[in-house]
Amino acid sequence: MPPLLTRPALTRALLARQFLLERTRMPVRNAVEHLVGLQAQAPKPPYFALWSRLDGFEAQELSLLLQSRELVRLSVMRGTVHLVGERDALWLRALTQPLHESMLRRTYAKRLGGEDPWRVAEAARELLAAEPLTTAQLGVRLQERWPHLEARALAMTARYLLALVQLPPRGLWGRSGQPVVDTVERWLGRPPAREARVETMVLRYLGAFGPASVQDAQTWSGLTRLGEVLERLRPQLRVFKDEEGRELFDLPEAPRPDAELPLPVRFLAEYDNLVLSHADRSRVLDEPVRRHLATRNGQVPGTFLVDGRVRGIWKADTTRPTAVLTLTPFGPLPEAATAALAEEGQRLLAFATDGRPGPHTVTFAAPVAAGSA
Repeated sequence: MPPLLTRPALTRALLARQFLLERTRMPVRNAVEHLVGLQAQAPKPPYFALWSRLDGFEAQELSLLLQSRELVRLSVMRGTVHLVGERDALWLRALTQPLHESMLRRTYAKRLGGEDPWRVAEAARELLAAEPLTTAQLGVRLQERWPHLEARALAMTARYLLALVQLPPRGLWGRSGQPVVDTVERWLGRPPAREARVETMVLRYLGAFGPASVQDAQTWSGLTRLGEVLERLRPQLRVFKDEEGRELFDLPEAPRPDAELPLPVRFLAEYDNLVLSHADRSRVLDEPVRRHLATRNGQVPGTFLVDGRVRGIWKADTTRPTAVLTLTPFGPLPEAATAALAEEGQRLLAFATDGRPGPHTVTFAAPVAAGSA
């Protein structure tokens, strides 16, 4: 019989691997690679995600790595834009290519009016070989060849079928702009890997998110049939079960802290993979909170953890001379947690404002039920 891992034990194992038990001094590039990327369809969330995980993190470190092409922004797991290391970008995109093709068939194939989507993709590749373009520009240029088709459908066909990198200044700290894209082979000087092994992806996932079930790995990656992969890997893994009897796989030497270990308060970024990367999210989300976060039109707000549980959402307004961080709890908080959140919130505002002199304000909105926030 596999050993039992209780929910508190799973919570602590996950937080340890996510560097949310204790911040690490790991270099930014190494941390991004350990986490197998950070979801990044908006520019700022990766900065806050790393601030919560890395001791002494400075935003310009990440910006410089984007400019030097050591980190890149492209669509990989779940068909969403992630910030990943340049070495990971090539093989992760190769492994998730079937997912992107499936998403195209579900969402845009009918809008192509029978046109071969790969002809559209190759035309997009030719256009991008001349110069990087915004998604809107790419759609308009493709529409010159297919005037009877929607520009957006043409541009999204290219996005799903080609590995397109969002170029700086998109994603740089303190700067903005429409996503300008180029092919990964032009940006990094080599094409997506042809011999990528899905076993590598699953082992990396367990290192950052385990212990985990087959369904958890599939939720994180967007891929299917990973049960076959974990069966092949079983001899080199440890196997546990959770309180519901689900089978969980893990790396033998991965950290699994004591289930009673005290936990610090932590702020999670918008779209943080901590709350998106398991089929069973009960290790950090109570069921009403999970339902609430799942019904926000695809938006995942910044949240905060108390005792390892998502206990509310946060929003920072840094546009005024006095920056304000508003915390909206999903119910009453203990006094000690409120004090710890206020202290950590001041540090978050110092980071968000690049150390701009305060005083800045951390304010608590009235508690609301998760289903109505």
